[in-house]
Amino acid sequence: MTVADEEQLVRSSRKGDLDAFNTLVQVYQGQVYNLCLRMLGPAAAEDAAQEAFINAYRRLSSFRGGSFRAWLLRIAANICCDELRRRRRRPAGSLEAALEAGSPADVSSHVAGPEEEALRRELGRHLQQGLAALPAEQRLAIILRDIHGLSYEELTEALDCSLGTVKSRIARGRARMREYLMARRELLPRRFRLEE
Repeated sequence: MTVADEEQLVRSSRKGDLDAFNTLVQVYQGQVYNLCLRMLGPAAAEDAAQEAFINAYRRLSSFRGGSFRAWLLRIAANICCDELRRRRRRPAGSLEAALEAGSPADVSSHVAGPEEEALRRELGRHLQQGLAALPAEQRLAIILRDIHGLSYEELTEALDCSLGTVKSRIARGRARMREYLMARRELLPRRFRLEE
């Protein structure tokens, strides 16, 4: 979708054109859901993504231009952060509920043998657990930059902070992920293992 198409859809949505807003939902639903999934886990991701789109529709008049994607992902990120704060106040009631929040999404890129598939799933589980172990601000910055590919300019808008803060969160988060994964280097493909 071009920037001009997106701007036209936003203008039409502001005028009450539900079909135009539904087109925006179709374009961005995967990215919003993916962000919520990686921040909250599978149990709460769908509800959070739906809430993000409802809030975006209600607050379209507050959109001041710029990147609609960054604005929308910021709404989703705020919902996720609110949910994470609620969870801290009310810890999970069972070990199974806590483990479910860290379960990985199935992202198979090709058909693999059973051993390779088992290693890939195990690595995916560890990646998700490593992300879940990061502070929310670092996790969000890494997800938006490394998974969703937002530019640094879009990140400053989506995270509502300075460029230096964005870079710091990404650098610290990547360093913590690297440490986490190096402790589990046997799961990494050979090309990613650092020599000891």
